[in-house]
Amino acid sequence: MNSFEFIETSVTGGTAVIELNRPRQLNSLNRKMVGEIVEAMEAFDRDDNVRVIVLTGKGRAFSAGADIDEMAEDDPIRLELLNQFADWDRLALIKKPIIGAVKGFVFGGGFELALCCDILIAASGTEFSFPEVSIGVMPGAGGTQRLTKLAGRTKALEWLWTGERIPAEAALAHGVINKIVAPELLMEETLKFASRIAKQPPLSVRLIKDSVNKAVDYPLYEGMQYERKNFYLLFASQDQKEGMNAFVEKRKPNYKGR
Repeated sequence: MNSFEFIETSVTGGTAVIELNRPRQLNSLNRKMVGEIVEAMEAFDRDDNVRVIVLTGKGRAFSAGADIDEMAEDDPIRLELLNQFADWDRLALIKKPIIGAVKGFVFGGGFELALCCDILIAASGTEFSFPEVSIGVMPGAGGTQRLTKLAGRTKALEWLWTGERIPAEAALAHGVINKIVAPELLMEETLKFASRIAKQPPLSVRLIKDSVNKAVDYPLYEGMQYERKNFYLLFASQDQKEGMNAFVEKRKPNYKGR
C-alpha cells in the first residue's frame, strides 16, 4: 500500500486499521486526507487477508470536521468542478465491515465520516455535532441523510438546526452509535469486536451488510426478495459447505471466503 501523508495504516491478523493522523489540527479533514482514507479503504476491501476495517483517529479527537480554511473561498462552480463528494460516494461501496472507534470531538465532516462506518464504538465523553448551520452552510457528504435514517426525522432536525453537541449517551439512545466504553479501553474493545467479526465466514458477512443496506432504502417486500437471492447465493460457496459440515461433525469451521 502507498505511504500516506495524513493517515496511518496497519494490518494485524484479519483486521486493518486506518488512523487519521493530523492530531495538531484535531484530525480536520482536507480533500487530500479524504482521498487517502478512500484509497486505503478500497485497497483493504480488495485484500483477501483483510476481513474487517477499523477507522479511528490519532490524538484527542476523532475529527473536529472539515478543514474550513480550505473551503472558505470556494464558490459553486469550483465545487462542481472539484466534485469533492465523489470520494465520499466511494465509501458507500466498501463491501467489508467498517468499525469506527471514536473519541473526543466527532464534528461536521468528522461526524459524516463516522456515519460511513457500519458499527460505531465511542469512548465515554465523546461528543458529536453537526455545527455547519452556525457558519451558514449544512452537511454535504451525507450527514442529513444518514443521521435521519438512524435517529429519525425530528431528532435529526433538532440536532442539525441547533448544531448542539450530542453526548455519547444521547447518540447511543437514538441508535447513532452501538456502544460506549472507557477511553483507555476504546481500541482494545474495538479490536476485540473486529476480531470476532473477522472469524465469521467472509461471504456471509459481506452479503449480510449488502442486505441490511438495502433494507434501509427498499420497501419490505422488495428487501425480502433481495435478501432471499443473497441467501441462495451463499449455497454456492465453499464456506457454506464447510460451515454446515463442521456443525454436523461437531468441529470448528475453517472459512476461506470462497
